Amino acid sequence: MSILAAYAGLKGDTEFGLDVFKKGWFAETGTLTGDQALAIKVDKILYQGKSKYQDVIVFESSAWGRVLILDGDVQCTELDEFSYQEMITFLPINSHPNPKKVLVIGGGDGGVIREASKHPLVESVTLCELDEKVIEVTKKFLPSMAKGFDSPKLKLCIEDGAEYIKTHQGEFDVIITDSPDPKAPAVCLFQRPYYEALKNALKPGGIIASQGASFWYDRNLVKEMLKLCRSLFPVVEYGASYVPSFPAGQIGHICCSTSKDTNFGNPFTSFGMTPWEKMDFKFSPYDSPGFVLRFPTGGGRRKGKIISNKMEGENVEKAFKAPTAEQT
Repeated sequence: MSILAAYAGLKGDTEFGLDVFKKGWFAETGTLTGDQALAIKVDKILYQGKSKYQDVIVFESSAWGRVLILDGDVQCTELDEFSYQEMITFLPINSHPNPKKVLVIGGGDGGVIREASKHPLVESVTLCELDEKVIEVTKKFLPSMAKGFDSPKLKLCIEDGAEYIKTHQGEFDVIITDSPDPKAPAVCLFQRPYYEALKNALKPGGIIASQGASFWYDRNLVKEMLKLCRSLFPVVEYGASYVPSFPAGQIGHICCSTSKDTNFGNPFTSFGMTPWEKMDFKFSPYDSPGFVLRFPTGGGRRKGKIISNKMEGENVEKAFKAPTAEQT
């Protein structure tokens, strides 16, 4: 059985989360096996409700600011959301020579559209979000993320993104899938038919970026996704964001291009070309997002060793072997 087939049977762990709320804490289990959890102390629950599709919760945390929870999983916190949003947005957009037309699938919290709207070459940003309640709650409780909804570049579509792209072939320069984890029903966004439809919705030379799970505890899923994408696209890379409020502290972005000339480690647009203050970036020390394409190995105190962003096969196995005495 593939790792995706295993994920397909999972649902959000909302009952566990709500039970922990009674003790003043929220906890998210973040692995397929349920052997790891992240707990955040709750100061005040600001919103708790249920949409047609999922449970939606917002609470206040003295450590993380306001926290958005969907079906028991942390989606974002005010403290560290920028790390995810900036990387999944600018890795693909900056790697495209002329990213005029951008589609965002999911992302009802507004973070990706906020970032995409900043890029001077982007002329239109279409957000395709199935759950209108997420947008409503974000606008009320997470105004710093909801700024993108005020952009004149935005076109908002309340519908299923997987269906939307089937009727918009050859239309977009960049497509970003800001999806939840691959649990039912979102597992379809990690499967071959969806990626084939994404490819068909791109213009020539188009680029996609999708939520790519954690390399640390979902490495088999990452390997499976890279293998799938490399059967469809000539250039495929795995980038990483470091997000402390996620159970592994890290989340991946799978970036694919229909052009063999794309180099995600050497983007067309350098952040240094635009004043940081004007674009309100948080990762201002970096001249480009290429730095996220290489990772430290998982080898304890092993120093100065990195592995390729082409994380599959032998490289993955080497990365997760325990260090020898000589390496520590």
